Amino acid sequence: MFPRILFFLLSCVTLLSLVFGLMSGSLPLPPGEVWHALWGGDGGTAAEVLWQLRLPRVLAAFACGGLLSLAGVLLQALLRNPLADPYILGISGGAAVGALAAMLLGAGLSATQFSSLGGALLAIVAVFGLGFRSGERNIYRLLLTGVVVSAGCGALVSLLLTLAQFEQVKGMLFWLMGDLSQPQGLPLAWLVLLAVGLCATIFSGGLDVLAGGLDKAAALGVAVARWQMALYFAAALLTVAALQLGGSIGFVGLMMPHAIRLLGVSAHRWLIPLSVLLGGSFLVCADTLARTLWSPLQLPVGVFTALLGVPVLLWLLGRRR
Repeated sequence: MFPRILFFLLSCVTLLSLVFGLMSGSLPLPPGEVWHALWGGDGGTAAEVLWQLRLPRVLAAFACGGLLSLAGVLLQALLRNPLADPYILGISGGAAVGALAAMLLGAGLSATQFSSLGGALLAIVAVFGLGFRSGERNIYRLLLTGVVVSAGCGALVSLLLTLAQFEQVKGMLFWLMGDLSQPQGLPLAWLVLLAVGLCATIFSGGLDVLAGGLDKAAALGVAVARWQMALYFAAALLTVAALQLGGSIGFVGLMMPHAIRLLGVSAHRWLIPLSVLLGGSFLVCADTLARTLWSPLQLPVGVFTALLGVPVLLWLLGRRR
């Protein structure tokens, strides 16, 4: 009964966060005007602001938060660690290297997005090829390989920032700290979120067994190696889709699934949708605050994911018996 109640509450929170994101900005809009502009607008200023600026950004923020949260759930099941993060396997580092290299060369937005995608794919191939080499499915080797690749990518990011011109550094830092002002591939991101989320929910029983231990899962007939590969590539796909939307936004994939677990939900058939709802709502609120508190100056949303997330997680930890 409790997961159903929590699902209803988070659904309400999601709706409120979307309305909050559409209302807030340099041009504040009351709820009635938002409703009129969305469903019966006459093409005025409010309708133009909502349809061209706020609605795409709010949808991008929710999709990005949901993607990162779902990737966190899958990686925590894969690594059997409730504190695993979507960026732990080097995917974010590879994407950052690709994006910053394109910015350093003066490439446009589309080229930067493709370059970040290429860097993420190279990191995926490197981690998977080295971590699961010779057919051995050793999860600890995969984790260590991801940490090493992340460290190498971090060094390359520092080198690229050092080589960049002064006027290029601000754009690079915004990408590294998260920026949802120019989301790319929004329909594809939503398709990835819905498809992977549906598949993960359908096969949530296998995730429950796998999270209980590899020996137990193998004894119960679970194809452990196939599950490990599927979870890794699904988490990688989710992380890449999130990176394409908003750059490198940390902490969401770590905190949201863990927060749901601290509330007493551990079964993946509930953990998956609840984490997606909480992660999406959280990032919508964080992005709205990032673009409104010091308007017209916009702050990186990654800063707010940490500033808002750390106290919430500490509060949940303090309330846990």
